[in-house]
Amino acid sequence: MPDWQELVRQRLSNLALEPAEKDEVQVELATHLEESYEVFRKEGLPEKEALHRSFAQVGDWRDLQRRILIAKRSGHPMHQLWIPGFLTMALSIVFLVTLQKLGFNPRMVSWRDSDIFFYAPWLVSLPFLGALGAYISSRAGGSRGIVLLASIFPALALTLTFLLMFPIDMIIEPIIGRQVDFSIVAASLLRDGIDWILVPGAALLVGGLLVHLLFGRRVSSQDTAIG
Repeated sequence: MPDWQELVRQRLSNLALEPAEKDEVQVELATHLEESYEVFRKEGLPEKEALHRSFAQVGDWRDLQRRILIAKRSGHPMHQLWIPGFLTMALSIVFLVTLQKLGFNPRMVSWRDSDIFFYAPWLVSLPFLGALGAYISSRAGGSRGIVLLASIFPALALTLTFLLMFPIDMIIEPIIGRQVDFSIVAASLLRDGIDWILVPGAALLVGGLLVHLLFGRRVSSQDTAIG
């Protein structure tokens, strides 16, 4: 007789729930699979075929984990996007400020008719930070889109900040009675967005994609491992 709880525990090892809640889910699923197995055996199926059909009821274990998390954490996108996204953004800002305080100078690259400035160590760190955000989001049951959004959250937040400068400028100017430079600064930054948005965003996305692929492969290997 298969150890159903152990088999389910192996396949739901990445389920990001509290220990007691996780054990409850595993016991419930193990009981259901065991009952199905016994029904198949009573129908005269060999042990291996009954085992295979019992597991076939689950299908995609990774999708099952995501659906369980969504059911347990419905109404809480904070766990899937906001927390990993803001964490990634905070770490990227802290590291950039640290590099500046340590005296690191940006590297200048000429492209077309403009000069692009890069902090090389900061750019190298971004795939790792993007991977961290994607991993936390994936563990919280985020879909593929949410996972990738969490990884590039700093670039998206910076873009939104620049865009918000335009309406803020339109609101503040009539109030204070003089011209402010928010829209001018925002337009300049968006025009030169390669070094501020596109390249950092691409670096963050690389980390997010790698985690998504590796995490998916790891869970898929558990799906095919039927005792």
